[in-house]
Amino acid sequence: MIKLDGSHGEGGGAILRQALALSTLTGKPFEIKNIRKGRPTPGLKAQHLHSINALKELSGCTITDYEVGTERLTFTPGIIKNKSISIDVGTAGSITLLLQSLMLPCMLSGKRITIKLVGGTDVKWSQPIDYFANVLVPIFRTYANIQVLTVKRGYYPKGAGEVIVKIKSHKFHSLERIDFTKKKKLLRIRGVSHSSSNLKDVADRQARTAKVLLSNLGVEINIARQYSNTSSTGSGITLWALYNKNDSEFSQPVILGGDSLGEKGKKAEDVGMEATENLKKEMNSDACVDKYLADQIIPLLGVTKGKIKTSHITKHTYSNIYVTKKFLKTKFKITKNLIEVE
Repeated sequence: MIKLDGSHGEGGGAILRQALALSTLTGKPFEIKNIRKGRPTPGLKAQHLHSINALKELSGCTITDYEVGTERLTFTPGIIKNKSISIDVGTAGSITLLLQSLMLPCMLSGKRITIKLVGGTDVKWSQPIDYFANVLVPIFRTYANIQVLTVKRGYYPKGAGEVIVKIKSHKFHSLERIDFTKKKKLLRIRGVSHSSSNLKDVADRQARTAKVLLSNLGVEINIARQYSNTSSTGSGITLWALYNKNDSEFSQPVILGGDSLGEKGKKAEDVGMEATENLKKEMNSDACVDKYLADQIIPLLGVTKGKIKTSHITKHTYSNIYVTKKFLKTKFKITKNLIEVE
């Protein structure tokens, strides 16, 4: 039985989310105490309950009694099956955070899985759905056929966004090692600027500001504008820069992301500028993996081995290394901003 301390590092929900994923992948049960001890309100949140319930439906795992506020639990994994499931968070709880517990075991399971999720697509303290689909998932596609369809956006507080994720796992004898240490050539910049339909011109203003600020890079810039009928008012923009040898080379492309959410009293131009500044910080470093993507792929890096160069190693990254080492017995070597696993 693997023992985990939820107060380790940044002491948030990431330790539990990644433990659920790695336990299901490896078949190793775990016990965790001090869940989210580093947060103002410790213990499980509703979002974590939905992650656990989804794994129960997908794999038949077993778990001790749990509810909102539970600070200690024991999890015994099951085996992922071919299945379609639906998960309704019921609020603006983050869809992309919930998926952290599901993606790794599903995409390496050898199975076909469809997950319909209802909740928040673009909310604070989590990656936007466009970042998930266009920065993170392209890395996962080396190991599985993954489709992400955003049916409806969900902003705070009501959420009610809808996303469908389809996963068809590849059959493989060995996993391709991850190597994101050479940035190669900047090919293009893409983005999605979005808002609820009651905010006239906001998505256009966000996109227009970002495009002007990026225009000196000398590459094609294409930022889609989207207006949606949503349950709550909101807006945001996600940008990503694609690097590779050339347009015909698709193996492990380097994609750096930057994003920003709108909020009451925040000008659309400031949202566009903030996302651009976040992206440019990553582009101006020697990183091949932005600081938010780095923590997301640590568990996969532990499985495949290899190395990544990021702009900054965050507390979340260290927390995910802590969990990954527990389940995989791997050795991580950190030299400045280079993370290696042999």
